Amino acid sequence: MNKKQNEFLKLYEPIHDRFERFCRARVYGDMDFRDLMNETLLKAYQKFDELRSKEAFLSFLFSISVRILANNKRKRKEDSDQFEQQESLVFDLNANTDTSADVYFLHQALAQLSEDQRESIILFEISGFSIKEIAKIQETSESSVKQRLRRGRIRLKEILTFVAAPINADSSTKKGEGQL
Repeated sequence: MNKKQNEFLKLYEPIHDRFERFCRARVYGDMDFRDLMNETLLKAYQKFDELRSKEAFLSFLFSISVRILANNKRKRKEDSDQFEQQESLVFDLNANTDTSADVYFLHQALAQLSEDQRESIILFEISGFSIKEIAKIQETSESSVKQRLRRGRIRLKEILTFVAAPINADSSTKKGEGQL
């Protein structure tokens, strides 16, 4: 192994788990998380010489993976006219590796958020980044990140509350019966 490979692996090994969690949560339904990880690591290795700070390696990986996902989404959008019905049937079995129903519903709910909100929540809540770090990754202000987190949490609460709401067997109440 050459020096570049050793240095790359030395930086990558301690952050592997965090990076994998980010990829699993971020790709739900879009693509296989392992594909995202592989593409990201390949591009990161190719651009490794451009990395300015070794402390920013994880942010470097996240930025690359976000661009890969954006490009992937753009490509799929171009093809959506041909495959619109088939695409709605695609289900990523790898995103549901945990057997917990809570994790499954969380991933489904995250998939319903806007791109910016989903990414902010994943980076903050799942990957443990600070608001300042997220602002740098997303190339936006800290107040924008805070707003995305707030709106995303509110929306997640609405989605998850609706999913978890028990179905009332007696849905027709007597209130208003017979009124037109």
